[in-house]
Amino acid sequence: LVVGIILVAINPYKQLPIYGDAIIHAYSGQNMGDMDPHIFAVAEEAYKQMARNNKNQSIIVSGESGAGKTVSARYTMRYFATVSKSSSNAHVEDKVLASNPITEAVGNAKTTRNDNSSRFGKYTEISFDQRYQIIGANMRTYLLEKSRVVFQSENERNYHIFYQLCASAVQPEFKHLKLGRSQKNNLLFI
Repeated sequence: LVVGIILVAINPYKQLPIYGDAIIHAYSGQNMGDMDPHIFAVAEEAYKQMARNNKNQSIIVSGESGAGKTVSARYTMRYFATVSKSSSNAHVEDKVLASNPITEAVGNAKTTRNDNSSRFGKYTEISFDQRYQIIGANMRTYLLEKSRVVFQSENERNYHIFYQLCASAVQPEFKHLKLGRSQKNNLLFI
């Protein structure tokens, strides 16, 4: 096992002008250490190592609730889509991220630290062709916190899907579920 570079990033909780296309192009082709530490430097190093050694690479994004893990992964995918010049496949990132609302509804909950906290991990595998252009992606989720289905701490909520279903209770296609309003139901059981 070889461990490469480690980047400690801090979520500023606001948009910064350090993730645009101009910054992507500035990091593209650069050697590690030639530029300031950045998520794009990590992505560039993984991309170069993949191309140079023809070996799979992994980037692990870890952190506390609300640390910006999902956003960092999104920036990494956008970096790969841009530098690989995957013209028709450049929207792979968009397709992977388009599944996020469904994934988040089923796997995210409100905690005291984050209104949209992921209660699961994501493993996203991005596939490249022989020219190192993106040809596909596969996302898997794991470690769903099942305990949140039946118990929430004070000022926390269950998974979003339960509240979305309750909000749709008046729709004809949901009548047979006999759902009540979420304010009425403190706890929902499956």
